[in-house]
Formats: sequence, C-alpha cells, structure tokens
Amino acid sequence: MTLDSKIPSGPLKDKWEKYKFEMKLVNAANKRKYKAIVVGTGLAGASAAASLAELGYVVEAFTYNDSPRRAHSIAAQGGINAAKNYPNDGDSIWRLFYDTIKGGDFRAREANVYRLAQVSNNIIDQCVAQGVPFAREYGGLLDNRSFGGAQVSRTFYARGQTGQQLLLGAYSALSRAIGKKQVTMHVRKEMLDLAIIDGKARGIVTRDLVNGKIESFWADAVILATGGYGNVFFLSTNAQACNVTASYRAYKKGALFANPCFTQIHPTCIPLSGEHQSKLTLMSESLRNDGRIWVPKNKGDKRRPNEIPEEDRDYYLERKYPSYGNLAPRDISSRSAKEVCDEGRGVSATGFGVYLDFADSIKRLGKKVIEERYGNLFEMYERIVGEDPYTTPMMIYPASHYAMGGLWVDYNLMSTIPGLHVLGEANFSDHGANRLGASALMQGLADGYFVIPYTIGDYFAKNKFDKVTTDHPEFKKVEAEVVEKTNKLLSIKGKKTPTMFHRELGKVMWEYCGMGRNEAGLKKALELVPKIREEFWQNLTITGEGNDLNISLEKAGRVADFLEFAEVLLWDALERDESCGAHFREEHQYPDGEAKRDDEHFAHVAAWEYTGVGKKPNRHTEPLVFENVQLAVRSYK
Repeated sequence: MTLDSKIPSGPLKDKWEKYKFEMKLVNAANKRKYKAIVVGTGLAGASAAASLAELGYVVEAFTYNDSPRRAHSIAAQGGINAAKNYPNDGDSIWRLFYDTIKGGDFRAREANVYRLAQVSNNIIDQCVAQGVPFAREYGGLLDNRSFGGAQVSRTFYARGQTGQQLLLGAYSALSRAIGKKQVTMHVRKEMLDLAIIDGKARGIVTRDLVNGKIESFWADAVILATGGYGNVFFLSTNAQACNVTASYRAYKKGALFANPCFTQIHPTCIPLSGEHQSKLTLMSESLRNDGRIWVPKNKGDKRRPNEIPEEDRDYYLERKYPSYGNLAPRDISSRSAKEVCDEGRGVSATGFGVYLDFADSIKRLGKKVIEERYGNLFEMYERIVGEDPYTTPMMIYPASHYAMGGLWVDYNLMSTIPGLHVLGEANFSDHGANRLGASALMQGLADGYFVIPYTIGDYFAKNKFDKVTTDHPEFKKVEAEVVEKTNKLLSIKGKKTPTMFHRELGKVMWEYCGMGRNEAGLKKALELVPKIREEFWQNLTITGEGNDLNISLEKAGRVADFLEFAEVLLWDALERDESCGAHFREEHQYPDGEAKRDDEHFAHVAAWEYTGVGKKPNRHTEPLVFENVQLAVRSYK
C-alpha cells in the first residue's frame, strides 16, 4: 500500500495558501445538499461542526456525554500556543514550526506542522471574538507564559482553566448552530461502528446509552474527533470514559493506525496514592514556569520538604538542562523524574514522586501573583492531597496523558477510508513522537476551525454520492454485528468486572510499554495481553441489561477494544527499534541517557493495517522528508 500524503508542491510557507486556491469548491447554494457527521464534540469536533454548519452544510453531531460541555477538552489547564510574539521575545511562525518539529523529535510532517503554526494566530483572534477570557497584562494586551520545549512566551491562557474557556467558546458557536437548526445534536449516543458503502464512509451505527437502542445515521462524510487512547494504561489523566473505540472500529474497517506507540507521559501529575484509584489528576505544565522541581540529594531522606536545606536538595532539571531548566519538554522531564525515583530519592508515601516548589516564586513575586496565575490549580491540589501548596511543596509524578499516535490522515485530514476525516488527538498528524505543552488545544481548534472547512469541501466537490438511507443493507449488516457483540458481552456471566480487566491490562502496559521500553519487555507484554483478552471473553461479568442505561456494558465494550488495540501499540513499539521523543527504547540511548534516534531506518510514519484479532497487523510506512529543517540530535542542554 502506498500512502499518499497529498502534500502540496512549492515552498513550505506558500503550500497552504496555494492549496486553498487549488482546491475545488462547493457552490454556496449547493452546500445544503451535503451532510457531514461529526463524532465527538470537544474542541476539534465542536469547532468543526459549528464551522461546517456556518458554511451551509447539513451537520449531525454526536457525543456520548449528556452535553458537548462535558468533553474532555474541558480538562486542559495550561494554555494554547500561537506565534503572535506579543512579548517581543523573538517568536515567529517559523520558530513555532521549528520548536514543534524539534519537540516531536523530527517524526512529524513538515507541511502539516507549518500549517498549524500559520493558522495559530487566527485561532486566538477567533476565540477572543467569541469572548474567551484570556489573561491580560497591565496594558490590556493578551498575556503570555512559557511552556516546556520553548524559550519564548507564546502560550495564551485563562488561569488554569484554558481548555474549559476555549470549549465554552466552541460550544457557544455550536449552540448557535443548533438553535438555527443547522446542526442536529445527538447526546448520550456512542459510535460503535462505521458503515462503508461503495468504498466510502457513509455513516455510523450508535448505541443510545440511556435506552440501549442501536441506530444508524447516514451522511456523505464522517468526521471523527474522538480524542486519544491514553486510557489503555488504565491510570491516566484522561476522563474515565475516554476510549479508543471509535478509532479502533474504523481501523478494523480499513483505516490505518499510525504511530500508536507514540504516547505521552505528562510529568506534572498528582502521584498515585493506592490501588483504589481509577484515574490520576493533572497539574498543569504551566506550574513549571514558577515552580522548581527537586528531590533530596541523599537516598532515603524522609524529612519533610521544608526541613531539607538547600544544600541537600537536587534541582535535577536545572542541573541537567541549564538552558531550559524546569521547562524541559515533557518526555525528558518525565524520564528524569523516573530516574531519580528509581535511584531511591523519590518522595510521597510510595516513593514515586518529586517536589514542585513555589517558595522562591512566592518570595520573589508575592503570594497574590501566584494565586492569580494558578489559584484554582492550588485549590484542586489541596482538596485532593490535603496539603497547602503555598506553604508545602507539591508532590508530582509522571502519568499517561496524551496520544500523539492516531489514525493516519493525509494533508486533507482524510484517513485511508475515503470520506472518513479525523481531527484533533484522534489523528497522528502534527506532534511526531512528543507533543509540546499547549499544542493540543492549538491543533484541535486549527483542524476544526481552519482546515477541515476547506478540505472537506474539496472532497465533496470531487466525488459523486449516490443517495443512501439507513435502510441500505450495509447499515443493517453493521447493526446486526453490533447487536451480536453486545449480546455476547452480556452472555458471558463470569466473575470479573470490566474494571478489573482494564486495571490488569494497564499494569502490563505501564510496566512494559511506559516511560521505558525494551525488546524483552515488549515481547513479554505481547504474551500477556492475549491471555488477559482470552480470560475477558470467558470470565467477564456485566450486571443489568442491554436495553437500558448500563455503565458496566459501556465499559466492557471499551475495554474489549483496548484489549485488542494494546497489541497494535506493542507491535509498533517493538518494531520501532530506536528511541525518539516519548518512545524511549532503553537499548538506544547516548552515554548521558538521552534518546538516540535512528534516522537512517526510522525517519518515517509507521501505519498499521488490520489483519484480524490476535494477528500481527501489516506495517506500512510513509517516509518523512525534511527539506526545511536539518535533522539534528535533539538537545535541550
């Protein structure tokens, strides 16, 4: 299979503008003849649905939540990047592009990343026009702060609730379209499969999570904006409902899955306190602007943090990465935390934690300034941990957070299934092997507001669509398959809950495919995961019925997909025999412990093709060509 990325010709800075002119258009009066389904109503989905509706297309939007406002995008805290250079500290579109390419360890497409940097400024203007209350500095201009992997301040923020405010902006635009009957909104409906007719994505099959009804919906194109798969590790910063089902079911229908092993570990999370926990809590990376990270210099030092004098503290990020210090990129910061904890210098009851200390910043800036910047985050920490971070350093530790991998898409954001477009975290396109902080919100809104409205029009204009209804045999076939799988889950009558299997899978994935990976561990995981999956289909218990609100059934379906998808992730990690970004193969590192890439053999996207449950999928590659940046050892020292 040849993967055609459809990257336009010409100079990098001109590609997107040139491409927009060359794309075919749909006449304004004809847009109402085309219908698009948007699955997911987070930042990418809500912005796409609102934008397409405003253009005149017929849109149906779906969420498994009771409102689009419940999308996990609301949990993003720290900010959104853009290259406006308000602080006048040397930022530019080119620098944002380069920082993103370098941050991803040179494993992303130049053209996609440059387009992202180009439209970033438009996003801020759009959101301000919607009333998003970004922080402002004393002169009234929008304020900026720094994030990891950058030496400029380009991150726009609204205290520690930026994702919430941006989502409310997109939600207001979506609500306006719903009110004008331009968008039909379906809540509490989960996509369980994709319908492909004449080789094109023409609709979806859903389960109503309130009454259990299986339904079909047709369209001329389907857009997946369903987020990432970080919950494959069980414990993560993701909401518990976040899952891989929509993407994985599309993968089973022919959409290639790209770079699934590129999963991000966030360095700034509240440490695990015990086996009872079902998720972890994110503390925004923005805290690293003013917090200093350290551990005791001496192994086994169990004194309270305020009792440990300066000479007995190791500010290890400042020591190892003097140019970036506490704002080193997430993958590097996470591995560094793991190293000091593995040495026996970790804090917290479990020994898996490091301190994030604000004493110096409070002394320098005053408590009021810190409170204005991070007050809601400090309050959240105190409620969970029971300690006041204004007087006692926070404890943090890395946790599974974001998925850089996702369904493969071309420059148009279309997967290998014609008509199936994939936006935001659900696709693989912009972050390479490691996402820089504050770039997820940027990508989701770029895809929804400024890319898909152009590229989907080109798809509609270039293709003919026979009239299809949900009476088509393909819809009936897919519905029957969904019903059969649901009944199979309900019929097992075993003794272990879906959460038990999910926790078991997560432990295997974290142990053998977490912050550090090696050949022996990955092969071990590939032996263990099929055994967990086999027991799942023999010993699962689900209470309740299928034709009712049944959270246990919802969870079981998602865990079933995780148990299959985990093998794809493991195969990808095993076959990528190099270290790059968040994918750290312990066999490939420099003497100082930094990741060692293999550009000769792995400067490509790996895209996997489904061949059956339990079978090794076929691996296809898309070469990454770097014409504008020079491949270099990624250094933040």
